[in-house]
Amino acid sequence: MRVLVISDIHANLVALETVLAHAAGAYEAVWCLGDLVGYGPSPNECVARVRALPQLICLVGNHDKAVLGEIDINVFNGDARAAISWSQSVATRASLEYLQALPAQRVCGDYTLVHGSPRQPVWEYILDRFVAHDNFPFLDTPYCLVGHTHMPVIYHLAGPNGDVREEPPDYAGPRRLAGQRLIINPGSVGQPRDNNPAAAYALLDTDTDTWEYQRVAYDIFATQSRMRAARLPERLAARLGYGW
Repeated sequence: MRVLVISDIHANLVALETVLAHAAGAYEAVWCLGDLVGYGPSPNECVARVRALPQLICLVGNHDKAVLGEIDINVFNGDARAAISWSQSVATRASLEYLQALPAQRVCGDYTLVHGSPRQPVWEYILDRFVAHDNFPFLDTPYCLVGHTHMPVIYHLAGPNGDVREEPPDYAGPRRLAGQRLIINPGSVGQPRDNNPAAAYALLDTDTDTWEYQRVAYDIFATQSRMRAARLPERLAARLGYGW
């Protein structure tokens, strides 16, 4: 099965639509690793667009839970808090009910899907190989797909001594997964943080176990204009332009 893997849309409808158009015809199912809302200007539109995608598996993220009131917004920084509060003020009942029903974790054959980490599916950030190392014992599958950090990366449990290698994304073509023990992040659709402002996603073929990173430029100015019209924090709008 060919799967479109997306994560961290963060209410950026322009980026989401661009990704879906770029990937058109290349997938049969969609796995979304959470954080449909937060930061951006189009929470209801993004929820509606995602929930209509084919053969969808969608997880809940920490910003989704914050908008639901299930995580104290005081644990977020000031800009994130402001965006969450604004999202709460505009969220429709349909959006909230959909987010409320999302699971924190799913297992699909050889793939464990979480937003944060196998150890803490909603909240923990896997930002380096040391945190990745501590999470491999919590995996019952060869592969784990995570989001949350907004940075595309592969962590590879390299041998019996427990060494973990960090692989940057390779956009040259598909990577064979080959039964290795891997934690894989597709990057962020709506707010990349790897100094590349282009929307990030991946294509996975579960029949051949191949993973392919993708980037696509989108109309950042359109999203920034919507954010400014909604009076969301300027820093959140500005950071889209430099991918951090």
